[in-house]
Amino acid sequence: MGTGWILWILLTFLTGNPLTALVVVAALWFLGDRFTFRLFPDPLRFLGRWRRRAALRATLSRNPSDRRARFELAQLLLDLHRPSAALTVLRPNLEAGDDDVHTAFLYGALLARTGDHAQAERVLGIARAEEPGYRLGEIDLELGRSRLAAGDLRGAREALERLVAARPGTVQGRWLLSQALLGLGEPEQAARLRDEAWREYVGLPRFKRPEERPFAWRARPSRPIAIGLAVLAAAGLALGYIASSAP
Repeated sequence: MGTGWILWILLTFLTGNPLTALVVVAALWFLGDRFTFRLFPDPLRFLGRWRRRAALRATLSRNPSDRRARFELAQLLLDLHRPSAALTVLRPNLEAGDDDVHTAFLYGALLARTGDHAQAERVLGIARAEEPGYRLGEIDLELGRSRLAAGDLRGAREALERLVAARPGTVQGRWLLSQALLGLGEPEQAARLRDEAWREYVGLPRFKRPEERPFAWRARPSRPIAIGLAVLAAAGLALGYIASSAP
């Protein structure tokens, strides 16, 4: 029986209302996620991006040849984890001859996220040859992710080691590299990288932490577990107090 189900039963018993208990469970899961993995979307950011996507679609309905709007919309769809839809949006730019490093990188990332790792490798390789230091190793980060997903652990290690050298403060890069090393049979090196990832995260300014937090918590999973238990304990105490104080 899942933890959420047990918590819902407990809260239903304490509050006497299953719908209220469901709302409380959902709120606790959301708050816990905001302090840990941040897997759920930020409502305000989600709304802003939804409005921007709607505006870009309106622009393209009036002017389908607006390649800048297509590029931006494809980026937003990639951020929304909809790479197939993003490829459809970006394809007219490719057919029109756009071959700059920004378009090549985005196209390669979309291919990788849709599982076409061989083609993604070729396109990202072209982008990297044109500008090796693009966005402080962003191409190597995408290559590392793609190679890990394709099972090319040695290739992933090569790309991610370049990324860490170019971007010493990266938490995500270290965690991904630790996964490649773990698969290559180097658990001690992988553990060292996970420790480094956590130290880098702790030293980050607060405004930079949200982007790296999911990988920091993966590097040190005991922290989100401890926070989750603390949240559940606090909620149980609060609801117990409310229930005991009720007439």
